[in-house]
Amino acid sequence: MGDTAKISVEGKTVELPVLRGTDGPAVVDIRKLYAESDVFTYDPGFTSTASCESKITFIDGDKGILLHRGYPIDQLAEKSTFLEVCYLLLNGDLPNAKEFEAFDNTITNHTMVHDQFDRFFNGFRRDAHPMAIMVGAVGALSAFYYDSANIDDPQQRIISSHRLIAKMPTIAARAFKYFRGQPFVYPRNELSYSENFLRMCFSVPAEDWKPNPVLTRAMDRIFILHADHEQNASTSTVRLAGSSGANPFACIAAGIACLWGPSHGGANEEALNMLAEIGTVDRIPEYVQGVKDRKYRLMGFGHRVYKNYDPRAKVMQQTCHEVLAEVGHSDDPLLKVAMELEKIALNDPYFVERKLYPNVDFYSGITLRALGFPPEMFTVLFALARTVGWISQWKEMIEDPSQKIGRPRQIYTGAAARDYVPLDKRG
Repeated sequence: MGDTAKISVEGKTVELPVLRGTDGPAVVDIRKLYAESDVFTYDPGFTSTASCESKITFIDGDKGILLHRGYPIDQLAEKSTFLEVCYLLLNGDLPNAKEFEAFDNTITNHTMVHDQFDRFFNGFRRDAHPMAIMVGAVGALSAFYYDSANIDDPQQRIISSHRLIAKMPTIAARAFKYFRGQPFVYPRNELSYSENFLRMCFSVPAEDWKPNPVLTRAMDRIFILHADHEQNASTSTVRLAGSSGANPFACIAAGIACLWGPSHGGANEEALNMLAEIGTVDRIPEYVQGVKDRKYRLMGFGHRVYKNYDPRAKVMQQTCHEVLAEVGHSDDPLLKVAMELEKIALNDPYFVERKLYPNVDFYSGITLRALGFPPEMFTVLFALARTVGWISQWKEMIEDPSQKIGRPRQIYTGAAARDYVPLDKRG
């Protein structure tokens, strides 16, 4: 018999089981609370509520730990590849050589999109935000690949997962090219996942495109760092949409729409804007004082979950230096501002006491800019990388027999019951 928690409300006492996972805090199982006591729990933002059981990602925000299927994120970012991490998230274990070769071939051979699909892009204005294009285009995939939209068929779930991981770079690159007013570039099967994406984004018909191993590795590492992050807003959106039985393409489109919010996927652009607003190192003390006086917001620091140094931020900092050195921007004034601001924030008692450590968004904006992406593409790249996390979480939810359609409760604070009064009798 395990531990139990007792809740007493209005004379009724209910015993609730306490569950324990592999790691992390104990969880009070409140599923029978309403049936046995006629009360709900109230938790805006779900900050104290576990919505599911998952084997995919574990975060310990106090210790600064992020594990994918048990593997630390820094080890994966340093030693693995994004496609290998995709396999890990989808299947639960790292692949052997034969399994990875088969998976690599499958993803590579699904990167093309239906020829008619390109007509969708022409329906958008030329100045349409790339994320607006992504929401519409990914949702439209269900109209082309309905042969893998039966969520009750395990094989079709796998095919849909592979298709989404494979086609997302092609769609993202097309959104970028359309935004730039340049012709689309088709994928090449001899290139790696990240190399292919960079080529589809930056090659032009007027000249040959040459891959850069440093930039390719940086892109791959950025994808790894953003692959999954437990039950965040967009992942929860994907799970909630999927709980109704919606097809996987619609669920991922819903996740992209949620990610578009500035408090979620747009945070790296906000951090870059902050660094640009500061401009030079000599203005940092003034800005820091403004933060303390609540005149300015410190973007790229602190996190809803992490109360320690975001483990992804350390890898992103290293990646940032590598990219800037490679493209000749190691003297970038914004990087100097970032480094000095980080140093102050890690030592100033005001920030230390509030645990405002740099997060992954602090350096990713500078890195992506150095790679050649405009701010409008930052969230698109986030969506591309997070697709594997979304589809892995969706697949896990579909295969979990305890999952039900999402139906949060509420505290109703509106008018009490009242009778309708005809229009001519209202005062």
